[in-house]
Amino acid sequence: MGVERSEALLVMSSWAFGLQFGTEQLARLRKIVTLQEPVVLHELDSPEARSRLATADVLLTSWGAPPLTAEILNAAPRLRAVLHCAGSVRAIVTGAVHERGIAVSTAADVNAVPVAEYTLAAIIMAGKKAPFLARRAAWAGGGDDGADLAAADGRRETHGRRDLSNRGRRIGVVGFSRTGRRVMEMLRILETAEILVADPYADADAVAALGGRLTALDEVLRRSEILTLHAPALPETRHLIGAAELAMLPDGATLINTARGALVDHDALAAACATGRIDAILDVTEPEPLPADSPLRRMENVMITPHVAGSLGSETRRMSDHAVDELDRWLRGEPLHGLLDPTAAEVSA
Repeated sequence: MGVERSEALLVMSSWAFGLQFGTEQLARLRKIVTLQEPVVLHELDSPEARSRLATADVLLTSWGAPPLTAEILNAAPRLRAVLHCAGSVRAIVTGAVHERGIAVSTAADVNAVPVAEYTLAAIIMAGKKAPFLARRAAWAGGGDDGADLAAADGRRETHGRRDLSNRGRRIGVVGFSRTGRRVMEMLRILETAEILVADPYADADAVAALGGRLTALDEVLRRSEILTLHAPALPETRHLIGAAELAMLPDGATLINTARGALVDHDALAAACATGRIDAILDVTEPEPLPADSPLRRMENVMITPHVAGSLGSETRRMSDHAVDELDRWLRGEPLHGLLDPTAAEVSA
């Protein structure tokens, strides 16, 4: 008699399933686990869902999965692992999951890849002031094109600097998170003058290993020509960057936020950017999207993108592939690469 195969159940929205699981991913799953019909559930309250939960050893979850409450877990006596095909599991994994000793893995590390790529691009564009020069040229109606503006380099101050370059920049990183660390790794391609890091939970040696220096937030703010945010949204980080913090930034600095909109006081940011003293590149806002009448939308020194830094399109398959890899490791009794530490999860995104 052969060894009984573990049974897996996918729990996510139909949209997430269609995006993340194609023929290749499902074929890989069927090679290593049993998949009963229906393969994917969008809710866990119906009698059909409870019947499927009763025999599931592992759940693969993604966007749209409901919270795994004690009631739901009571209907899943065999459940031993939850492998998340996206980043944060805060809305899904409850304390009841940890109390039962169920292993939880997330794809947060691989989801950090496109965010870090976007951030690196934003840093490079900020060094050249490219988004703001382009917008100013467009508003000028062709009378002041980008070439004319770039030619001002060295002859007049452009947004507080006399050069439009990426060499010798001092960059501040707020949050030594997965994404923050990846950004620092990518910054090695630039000849930065200094990388300053603010994070109360970071280890100074780990920061130094990536070429940075751990210091207080105030120093990071005062010295950073480009400030990039990678902290989690927690009660204590809400409006971490407000009027006082923005006032510390040097003239001509650029604020980049690809983390959470709640980290920044947007009224204070609008006031600061309105003076022309600092610029901003925002992929996340609060609220999201910003109201149509937000002054930030109308400023030539503010670039706003609609939360596109994270995994989109084909990038989302990187996360489902990661979850299937994790499932294979779990079945083999190997350590999970994305294993969630319940304590660390309290201060992560």
